[in-house]
Amino acid sequence: MADNNPIVSAYGLTKIFRDFWGRPKAKAVNDVDFDVYPGEVVGLLGPNGSGKSTTVKMLLGLLYPTAGTLSVMGRSPRAVETKREIGYLPEESYLYKYLTAIETLDFFGALFGLSSEERLSRAEQLLDMVGLSHARRRRVGEFSKGMARRIGLAQAMINDPSLLILDEPTSGLDPLGCKEVKDLILHLKKRGKTVIITSHMLSDVEDVCDRVMIMYGGKIRATGTLNELLTITEASRIVTPVLTPEITAKVIRILRENFGQEEDFKIDHPRKTLENFFLEVIDTARRDSVETAGVVSGGNIADYLNDAPSNEVLLQTLTQQNDTPEPIVENIKSAAEETAEENIKLEQLTEEVKVEEDPEPEDKLEDKVENLNAANEKLKNLLSSDK
Repeated sequence: MADNNPIVSAYGLTKIFRDFWGRPKAKAVNDVDFDVYPGEVVGLLGPNGSGKSTTVKMLLGLLYPTAGTLSVMGRSPRAVETKREIGYLPEESYLYKYLTAIETLDFFGALFGLSSEERLSRAEQLLDMVGLSHARRRRVGEFSKGMARRIGLAQAMINDPSLLILDEPTSGLDPLGCKEVKDLILHLKKRGKTVIITSHMLSDVEDVCDRVMIMYGGKIRATGTLNELLTITEASRIVTPVLTPEITAKVIRILRENFGQEEDFKIDHPRKTLENFFLEVIDTARRDSVETAGVVSGGNIADYLNDAPSNEVLLQTLTQQNDTPEPIVENIKSAAEETAEENIKLEQLTEEVKVEEDPEPEDKLEDKVENLNAANEKLKNLLSSDK
């Protein structure tokens, strides 16, 4: 994990709903403890009424806990600074039906104080990413449920959040959309984003989550990594190339000698998942240039979601790690300061070139660019050596 400090901490978290007279009616969340760390993808699972939605609403600051403590990024979930760093996709996308797709994203971007140029740039990138570029001028009230989920996912990322909370993110999506959402979640994880997912689609959760928490009756009944929870240690599986009848007979004879009758063991062929087979069929049709009037595949990840963390963020992350040697940290600080100085000089020289339009400063500018690249390369090498 990139950081030893949890991004979400809950201790003794409890939520009791009361009736009109103030009498306890339902204990939706009952004395729950959990932590979520930066860079994790965590699945919050459970049947209807198990306490998942109530927990999510408390994380968002929409409900106040009856008892216990809850912090998000070291602050109260209700703090404005906290909300700026959260992206949320609700189970039902509540959108202004008379706004177009591009207007919807522009509206949510304005809520986060983004400039008009940044809003337009991010909106175009997100629409391309979720496969709705062709519908940018359509009113969202005309969208199907799957298209509404896609635009809802886009609005949840307009602010480039550090914590993304997705409630049933693949609900209403076709298998192509599900695959794209899962790929996006894995990409965000690589960037160090933290994602909390609630879903009844357990196969989707299994594909992307590092860890799951299963709730029932307001309590967490099981938690752990997927390997810890799903590995069956009492059985073994061996996968080989296809066996000839002669080799199969030999294997069965050896197994029968050691385990008894054939009902005590099984030999069969591995199977693809239906999702993988479906995607292969669609991919083949695309390569054959088959046209469709339906939703098209999403584009590349939005550029602003691909941006690498700044030197300051990398340095902060490294210095928070207890096992980073002090000399390496000092070298990284020195390289970061050198890079910052070159950036300042480059900006100043660029302004001189704009004003004077003199060829001589352009030569100096090339030298400064080389110096800046060298400083960045030095910083990159130091970071690689630390890893």
